[in-house]
Amino acid sequence: MDDLKNKTNDYWKKNLSPEQYHIMREKGTEPAFSGALYNNHKTGMYMCAACGKPLFSSKTKFDSGSGWPSFDDPINKQNVILKDDDSLEMHRTEVLCRRCGSHLGHVFNDGPKETTGLRYCINSAALNFKPQK
Repeated sequence: MDDLKNKTNDYWKKNLSPEQYHIMREKGTEPAFSGALYNNHKTGMYMCAACGKPLFSSKTKFDSGSGWPSFDDPINKQNVILKDDDSLEMHRTEVLCRRCGSHLGHVFNDGPKETTGLRYCINSAALNFKPQK
């Protein structure tokens, strides 16, 4: 596969919707409770909307009440990059797709204590859902 991290802004503008471009390339976010996948309860796989990299299983999705799809663990930690984010006058940990470098959301330490204790708070627009057959 091409090196997607080196694609131009024009490439991404042509291949993503305006909302996806804003979120995934400009590090934006969608309004809480507005994303198409927030209330998705089907079994399957959540993939990067920009490059198709498998990121999260429906088995790790939970209702955090935050307004965004929340997962307690990626399917493989090697599929994401975690990066310090000190924007908005607070410290957070940004979640990026390892394959294409797209911004997905943030991870917090307030997830389910019975599992990882983590909450990967991911924008719906940054994900495509592939139902299990």
